Order: sequence, then C-alpha cells, then structure tokens
Amino acid sequence: MRIGPYQLDNNIIVAPMAGITDRPFRQLCRRLGAGLAVSEMMSSNPKVWKTDKSMNRMDHSGESGIRSVQIAGADPALMAQAAQFNVANGAQIIDINMGCPAKKVNKKLAGSALLQYPELVEQIVQAVVNAVEVPVTLKIRTGWDTQNRNGVEIAKIAEQNGIASLAVHGRTKACMYKGEAEYATIKDIKRSVTIPVVANGDITSAQKAKQVLDYTGADAIMIGRAAQGRPWIFREIDHFLQTGKQLPTPEISEVRSILMEHLTNLHQFYGEPMGARIARKHVSWYLQAHDQAGQFRRVFNVLEMPNEQIDALEQYFKTLAAN
Repeated sequence: MRIGPYQLDNNIIVAPMAGITDRPFRQLCRRLGAGLAVSEMMSSNPKVWKTDKSMNRMDHSGESGIRSVQIAGADPALMAQAAQFNVANGAQIIDINMGCPAKKVNKKLAGSALLQYPELVEQIVQAVVNAVEVPVTLKIRTGWDTQNRNGVEIAKIAEQNGIASLAVHGRTKACMYKGEAEYATIKDIKRSVTIPVVANGDITSAQKAKQVLDYTGADAIMIGRAAQGRPWIFREIDHFLQTGKQLPTPEISEVRSILMEHLTNLHQFYGEPMGARIARKHVSWYLQAHDQAGQFRRVFNVLEMPNEQIDALEQYFKTLAAN
C-alpha cells in the first residue's frame, strides 16, 4: 500500500496503542514483519508536549521505516499546530485519532466522540491537511453507536478533504472493545471511497487477516491487541498472505530471545525505575501461554530493578527448557 509518496514494505500496520507502541515496541514489530508502526497518541494540547511522557512518545531516534505520529484533540487550530510540531520533530506521516473510545479522551470531545459531529470532523481534517506538507491519515470507528454507523459519511469527508488513507476499527464508540468486530461497514466504506482503506479489529491470526482482506476488499490490515506479547504475528500474517502457508509457532528459545531483546530495550529507553515497571505488562503478555497460573508473573511484578528482572527471566526460561 502507498501513503502519499511512501510505499509500505507490506500491507500490515501496527495500530497506535497508548502506553504500548513506544519506540522499542515499534522497532521490534518492524523487525518482525510489520510494514508500518504508528506511534502512540499525542495530545494536541501544547502544555503537555514537554512532559517526560510526551517526550518519550516523540522519540524516533534511530528508528527504521516511515515515522507516523498520531495526534488527538478537538480544536482544529490546536490540531494543526500539533501536526506542525510533530513534523518539525521528524514525523513523515500525521495520523488523526478519531477512533479512541476511552472516556478520558472522549470527555474532551476527542477520539471517537468526534464521529457525532461530521462538521467538526471536516474542520479538523481541513486544518491538519492544510497545515503540513506530509501525508495525513485518519483512524475512525464505524460510528458513534450501532444505530449511528456513519463511517461511510466520515470516509467521504476524509477523502474530499485530502486524507491519504483511512483506518477503520470494526466497532462503534459505544461498543468499546466488547463483542465482535463487524466488517460489513468497512466493506461499505471501501466501496464508497478511492483512498486506501485499512481494516482493524479482532484480527488475531494469519487466516483471519486473509478473511478480512478478502471480505472487505481493504488495502491493508491493522493489528493492535493481538500483537501484545506476540509481535511475531506480523511475519506470520505476511508469510501466509504471500504463500498461503502457516509459519510454525516460535520455539521457546526464540520467544526468550525476542522477550529479552524487548526487555533490554525498554530498560535502556526508559531508564530506572520506569523501564522495569513498563516491562511488567509486556512480560505478562509474552508469558500468558506458558505461565497460565500466573505464578511466575506474580513474582516478577514485584521486581523493581532491571537486573533482577533479567535474572528472574533467565532462570524461568532455563526451567521451562528443562521440563
């Protein structure tokens, strides 16, 4: 898929996830087969741009691939300013968030709350597209609630106002992450516009990725929660789409290697003690299939120092290999 002047390596995109798609995770997903990794959501409020959290989110130093940064907000002028700020900081694509269902985002009328107000959607899109020279993409849901699936209307607004590609999560704002994603609306959206459309929601395997692509006619797929603790899903999907054959599940030795690489990068990126704290959720996701009773994870989650975490994991994997 092409976004403006950029040709992606493949049509598999990492969804932006707050607190997850930081630089270490993006780099890992790219190495394991993702064609594009979109950064965590950045607020359009300039008052928070200099905080440690925002500075980490804006850190793209040494990052491979195309740098896509997602911004969120409800004020067209501030969104335009945020787009310019991030482009000056190295963003090559600006992604507008109109898909996040979180209450703390929606109460500020940002994220998927904007889908209730198509006129404001248009104003924001126009302001951001006109503010920067780089491609601008948009992430939405299928609508506000199941009685108001206005995704096609929003998609047409996006296309008419210069959006380069559109990602659609197959749920409404009201659905949050409950139930199952529906793809009929994504199919309708793809038929209604000519810009690239990216399908998102409940794509948890290579087979499901192909089914969604075939059904919706989408140009690409976006993977979010399914990559947590399983970043090799990108190469599995890419291989299956190219060959029709399924890659074997990674050996425990490779899981260990990938996890330790991720852990070390988190420790280096965030420093102490933050790196160790952020590592806990990732380690929990990696080990869900192996530590089903959660015994090791309970021990791991009280460790405060990076060296303690590394030593504990090395011992854990030695025990796994011996059994």
